[in-house]
Amino acid sequence: MRLGLALGYWGRGPSADHVPLAREAERLGYDSVWTAESWGSDAFTPLTWIAAQTSRIKLGTAVAQMAARSPTTTAMHALTLDHLSGGRVMLGLGLSGPQVVEGWYGRPFPKSPLTATREYVDVVRQVLRREGPVELDGRFHPHPYQGDDGTGLGKALKPITHPLRPELPVLLGAEGPKNIAQTTRIADGWLPLYWSPMRTEVYEASLGAAPEGFLVAPMARAKVCDDVAEGLLPVKAMLGFYIGGMGHAARNFHADLMGRMGFGEEARRIQELFLAGRREEAVRAVPDAFADEISLVGPRERIAERLELWRKGPVTDLLLLSPDRHTLRTLAALNGQLR
Repeated sequence: MRLGLALGYWGRGPSADHVPLAREAERLGYDSVWTAESWGSDAFTPLTWIAAQTSRIKLGTAVAQMAARSPTTTAMHALTLDHLSGGRVMLGLGLSGPQVVEGWYGRPFPKSPLTATREYVDVVRQVLRREGPVELDGRFHPHPYQGDDGTGLGKALKPITHPLRPELPVLLGAEGPKNIAQTTRIADGWLPLYWSPMRTEVYEASLGAAPEGFLVAPMARAKVCDDVAEGLLPVKAMLGFYIGGMGHAARNFHADLMGRMGFGEEARRIQELFLAGRREEAVRAVPDAFADEISLVGPRERIAERLELWRKGPVTDLLLLSPDRHTLRTLAALNGQLR
């Protein structure tokens, strides 16, 4: 199991520590570093900045939102950065939810998310493989565009730039069982939002047809500390926001996932509190047990014991959310890769 460093997206502004952390992770033998986006900083620009100041570590987006760019634009970003970095890009994509797609990007959330995702990946693959002009008779991403509001003058084009790697890895952030199953068929890997090594049966059916070499790369917050309860507070804050605020009361993929993992009643309570403006109470309502299962928090010995559970399952890459150098070094040592 390889380790990666997940930096997420910016808050109010850029973190001065992201590049130093990425360089430290590279020095410690981490395999990859990942950036994200929500409705603020984008995923590709910080990753390019990191690429210019590292030499070996792989560069991933976890995730770049599909609604933010047409699939050809996303493919252009990926192939450009892949050239500049010497072939280090891993393209992680996610559809996001109706609240973000319609509220931030100002476009309709697709009525058939699986079809929209499949078409998007198809177009990205065509660009990266450059076997011919990009053509797709699609419902959501037709190329060339043939809609009634178009000119009818669109021409199928092949990228001018020759991609460095035609098979640049594409990973998908997927949460629903059908979406995960489709991911095993159309992508090179899967980016789970929450992963519990104690509940791998939740995903067993969806991952049943995954091919050999398929990547499973969940994120987990990590913190070496004496006080487990205190160390879990950032995890609970994240869960409170995602489950309570990242979606509508009637349609929240993160809350649905928490329910499938055995915490449905608690997820509904978190939503109720968050949507009522009682955010601190929503965070406190996050069960310690759930926060603990999806993270690596506590003394070194406790983390070492729990890390074995992660290694026994199908996880190939563990992406650590940890701005703490001591924790990064400890995990590298426990995973047997300290350089």
